[in-house]
Amino acid sequence: MSTPLPPSRKTLLHLYAATLRVSRGFSSYNFRNYFLARTRDSFRGIQNESDPAKLTSFYRTTVEELSVLKRSAIVNSLYGGRKLVVEKDKIERTRGVN
Repeated sequence: MSTPLPPSRKTLLHLYAATLRVSRGFSSYNFRNYFLARTRDSFRGIQNESDPAKLTSFYRTTVEELSVLKRSAIVNSLYGGRKLVVEKDKIERTRGVN
């Protein structure tokens, strides 16, 4: 029985970008920052990994976690509260005005 091919670097980068994108979708400041930091840490830990079994296992668990994260972000956006003091409002720029 042959072992499955490990995910490519490009596939892992797409998964990383998708996880960051979903993490930014949380309306709650604490959840958003927690999941952004957690994503960066988990992918940083696997960055220099060359074992195909570990890469495949990491990919599978991260895809499952991503689906849970998507659902959680939707629920969080439905019941999001007011912005915290530490959150900065984005400055809206109009054309021609700096």
